[in-house]
Amino acid sequence: MKHSNSSLEFLPTMFILVGIPDLEAEHIWLSIPFCLMYIIIFLGNGTILHVIRTDAALHQPMYLFLAMLALAEVGVSASTLPTVLGIFLFGTNEISFDACLLQMFSIHSFSIMESAVLLAMSVDRFVAIYSPLRYTAILTLPRILGTGVIIGLKSIMLMAPLPMLLRRLPFCGHNALSHSYCLHPNLIHLPCEDISINNIYGLFIVTSTFGLDSLLIVISYGCILHTVLHIATGQGRKKALNTCGSHICAVLTYYVPMIGLSLVHRFGHHGSPLLHAMMASAYLFFSPLVNPIVYSIKTKEIRHGIARILSEKRTRV
Repeated sequence: MKHSNSSLEFLPTMFILVGIPDLEAEHIWLSIPFCLMYIIIFLGNGTILHVIRTDAALHQPMYLFLAMLALAEVGVSASTLPTVLGIFLFGTNEISFDACLLQMFSIHSFSIMESAVLLAMSVDRFVAIYSPLRYTAILTLPRILGTGVIIGLKSIMLMAPLPMLLRRLPFCGHNALSHSYCLHPNLIHLPCEDISINNIYGLFIVTSTFGLDSLLIVISYGCILHTVLHIATGQGRKKALNTCGSHICAVLTYYVPMIGLSLVHRFGHHGSPLLHAMMASAYLFFSPLVNPIVYSIKTKEIRHGIARILSEKRTRV
């Protein structure tokens, strides 16, 4: 361990992760649903990415943004996989300090990307409903790719200072975390000096990303609703709203668990550790697990693409 001036302060070489509190004896059995969950996440999002990549008819703004969403969700899940399966399958509950910071950076960066892509998708739906004839002229391929690059760079640049801010803080013998992965709201409670700068910057990230994104999504849907109400026919209004159904589900599956986890971290200090673990798992895994299923069921073009791939495989066999 790297000691600071005080013998009580140190920079830990390792952090201790936990699986599901009070169920440690059942971890080998709990690994089964977690393995199935990862398989569904990677298979579902991977299938959507493959369908969009191979079907030229799906090289449209809506589906390109969906591909970005799938990539972000794969990134979040891949970031958690080594420690989660390490704990449940092999009982490995230690992670090095640097690896923990890298995992924290990856999880939060991909999560910020996911939020920004959901905002881009809400703007896409507004343009499609408000000006359908100019839809592809407004959302051109260079603009979509540029949006993706900006989202990625913004996420990385916002998150880059957090590991450095944590590195400058001394720890006082506390190196046990509350989850199977490293999250900033959990890590920030371990240092024994003033964490005001970390809290202020963390709050800035939350408000400038998740807070602003969610506000703009609500505004986008207010504009969508206003536009839909001016459509003359009931059938036209229903068709317009149906195009937003999958995206609304994606927004809810992303933001509801996030709000729940934030409330638990802020006000649930004396709550059950099991509640913390379940809310963190819902925040990280619910959206990547559900979204591929929702889009596969509700989006006709994705269904047809999946059916085409399956039929081609049957033909080869």
